Amino acid sequence: MVHQCPAVTDAARGLPGARIDWVVEEGFAGVARMHAFVERVIPVAVRRWRSSLWKPLTWGEISAFRTALAAQRYDAVIDTQGLLKSALIACCANGPRHGMDRASVREPLAAFFYDRKHPVPRALHAVERNRRLTAASLDISLQSGIDYGLRASAAVGAPGLPASYSVLLTMTSRADKLWPEARWIELGRALGLPVVLPWGSAEERGRAERIARGVGDSLVPERMTLEALARVLAAAKNVVGLDSGLSHLAAAFGAPVVAIFCGSDPALTGLYGAPRARNVGAPGRPPQVVEVVQAVLQLLQ
Repeated sequence: MVHQCPAVTDAARGLPGARIDWVVEEGFAGVARMHAFVERVIPVAVRRWRSSLWKPLTWGEISAFRTALAAQRYDAVIDTQGLLKSALIACCANGPRHGMDRASVREPLAAFFYDRKHPVPRALHAVERNRRLTAASLDISLQSGIDYGLRASAAVGAPGLPASYSVLLTMTSRADKLWPEARWIELGRALGLPVVLPWGSAEERGRAERIARGVGDSLVPERMTLEALARVLAAAKNVVGLDSGLSHLAAAFGAPVVAIFCGSDPALTGLYGAPRARNVGAPGRPPQVVEVVQAVLQLLQ
């Protein structure tokens, strides 16, 4: 979602006065709501629906979603996710469907459902792929510069936290992206500020608490909404995180962010176009603590 934000800004600037609606998984709708140019956020609950397809209430929600999405006639419906599930959701919208062609899209079968297919080089960063698809779909020119469009006014202040603090984002969706806990502890001690360790699941909370005990001057807050966490990230002195959406969200708000890469390629999904952001590490080469500390210091100079 964060990787799509610059493309939304491009669309608004390329077509002044355009109305932009965004269909987004319900758990991440807060990101779309913080975008300055999004008029309506339409939540979808694919993840939740999958686990309860036998319930009448689920089918009632699906029907209501399809009705709401089809009620508005759109000049363009753009699927930037490029998955079969997102292509099927696009089919529920009322308007010509755009997506990447079979050679470019993440799941080739998805291209079958688009009315207009656009070639986009696969080797580009995800932000640029989304921008190029959106520009081609709307027939607008890409301008220089990246603007994520997320406004700090929607996420300012971090109540109950120290005036100056670091945030460590130790959670990610894949085990091969994790960084050893011992390194997190060493890093937390080296940063010289109180450390905040957010979490989203019981497993992530346990990891955060172990790291907090090792660091010392640390806080493991209660589970926060995405909007509340955005306020914490935007106000942080610095943020260090793994390859996860939260690291990208912090960078989009302009916070000094260092992203640690262990199992994914920063050339394709790293922090991109943000004014104060650094990527360290590579697939199969987790960075040493000294590399991360040096990257943080460079951002603060």
